Amino acid sequence: MVGDSDRVYLPDIGRQRAGQSRFRGVRLIRTNLRGDLREVELTRDDLTDLSQLQLDMVMTIAVGPGGYPGACAWAYLIPPNPDDQLYATAQAVNPSAITLDFQAFIGELEGEFQRRTERTRRTGGTPAMLVYVTTPDDRGVEVELAEMRELCRTAGVDIVATEVQNRTDLHPRYAVGRGKLEDLTQRSLQLDAELIIFGQDLSPGQLRAITAETELGVIDRTQLILDIFAQHAKSRDGKLQVELAQLRYNLPRLSDKSTGMSRLTGGIGGRGPGETKLEINRRRAHDRIRQLEREIKRLSQHRALRRRQRAASADPNISIVGYTNAGKSTLLNHLTTSNVFSEDLLFATLRPTTRRLELPDQQRLIFTDTVGFIHDLPPDLINAFKATLEELAEADLLLHVVDASQEGYDERMLIVDRLLKDLALPDRPHLLVFNKIDLLPSDVVTALRRRYDAITVSALDHTTFPPLIEAIQRELASAARRE
Repeated sequence: MVGDSDRVYLPDIGRQRAGQSRFRGVRLIRTNLRGDLREVELTRDDLTDLSQLQLDMVMTIAVGPGGYPGACAWAYLIPPNPDDQLYATAQAVNPSAITLDFQAFIGELEGEFQRRTERTRRTGGTPAMLVYVTTPDDRGVEVELAEMRELCRTAGVDIVATEVQNRTDLHPRYAVGRGKLEDLTQRSLQLDAELIIFGQDLSPGQLRAITAETELGVIDRTQLILDIFAQHAKSRDGKLQVELAQLRYNLPRLSDKSTGMSRLTGGIGGRGPGETKLEINRRRAHDRIRQLEREIKRLSQHRALRRRQRAASADPNISIVGYTNAGKSTLLNHLTTSNVFSEDLLFATLRPTTRRLELPDQQRLIFTDTVGFIHDLPPDLINAFKATLEELAEADLLLHVVDASQEGYDERMLIVDRLLKDLALPDRPHLLVFNKIDLLPSDVVTALRRRYDAITVSALDHTTFPPLIEAIQRELASAARRE
């Protein structure tokens, strides 16, 4: 590679790693025609090439007017360390003074990277870096990060590092700024991270700009939630609703990433100005969205028919609502002795699940479990999953289940109330239920019960259920008298 006196123009060797090795297997050794023969420094371009191209090493050598080599300096990437240094540098008075056995050195370095990476990982999931930009209007960095970590755990992602940047607002192009994005890319090499997850939603323009700067996978908060829904959706209607939400979210983010000119259709039936590949993809996405909307509407009509059939039975219908992972499905399972899927994961329930409970006085209650709510639930998800929340409009009583063991439970209660209001549901009697009291001291449980006039239960302890059943019967009786 030949450059001029200012810089060397590297060919496009790509950014993907070669084989299973961390490093490229390429060393960049360049001459510096303007440097002092006794002293030479690596430039920012040298260090950027080292990290982004994953070079084994980069070296610069001072060259005098007669072509004689002088001082040299080199740098190489280093594993994670307490000082958060990405690379180490060294110098010599001239190349002949270097006694480094490079093959042994690079082998030991890769081995140390591997050992450090294995110690960093915790769950064996996809290694990722979590990035969050704090702004004056967020809920607090610790609250937001805790929820993002739970979302990542549910999605099977292993967070190997968390990066927080304070800004008045997200950078309009890169969310975190270009300099910080370069640092993130370099840091990901140390940690062997394959993914960058942003704790905020990215605009289509931001997503395109960020992915153009790094070969790492990049997703935002909504994409992470959509991925969780896609993993957990098992029923046909659940899968259709997830696909619809994904298409609506990704449609404005479609881009033509081909390196050549836009490819046009041609031949019979395709003559004329033609369509770019991007336009075809968008048209197909629009067609698929319309098809999904028709199928979901048909399934919604079937659910409405089943609801009318249940209403004709005159058995009261109680819908369980609450923040995600509040223990709604576990409560339903133990109340009705059923086996609805429940796990310590966010969004474990993605479709309405109905079970019956027969009381000692022969009265039967119909319980319906619903999808959990979350802070800033993406609009596409609210629209796509409105059908799963249709059950709430027909409920005789809403059980608002709250995880009392979680910090910030009061704010989560407000979020659920706000979302119920945004869904334009008719007013329904509701009962506040604090769950997971087995994780709290008894005096705290008593204080919660008095302060909120609520029922306190542990979904894992049947002995805590009688007050809940009695409260349900009282509310149903009171609602019947009002009618």
